[in-house]
Amino acid sequence: MISLISELTDAKGRSASRGWVFFDADCAFCSAWARRLHAMLASRGFGLAPLQSPRVRALLSLPDGELLREMRLLTADGSVLGGADALIHLARNIWWARPVYALAQIPRVRALLAAAYRWLAERRHCLGEAG
Repeated sequence: MISLISELTDAKGRSASRGWVFFDADCAFCSAWARRLHAMLASRGFGLAPLQSPRVRALLSLPDGELLREMRLLTADGSVLGGADALIHLARNIWWARPVYALAQIPRVRALLAAAYRWLAERRHCLGEAG
């Protein structure tokens, strides 16, 4: 369905073998975290791109209010995950974060992580400059 995973590249022409993490580039909190995690994610095969990118907007085909509601992850198999589900998927691919992935397999813990993510996402613009 989504063949752009192999075609999507960043501004320097790099592609990502395991997926793309899309973040809100207009959010200081989100941008600061993207800068902090870029090298670690890249070393694990994940690229970073702003949700505001025209290619990302076209790829996800979501209205602006929905597009910017949460981070998104486009996996190598073409699945699109959002919010806590995206973070849980990333945790599975980072050795020191695997305990978060393991805990998320417990239904109530996963629901708690999702609620915590939603709470933070709704307030992220209030967090000010995070970097």
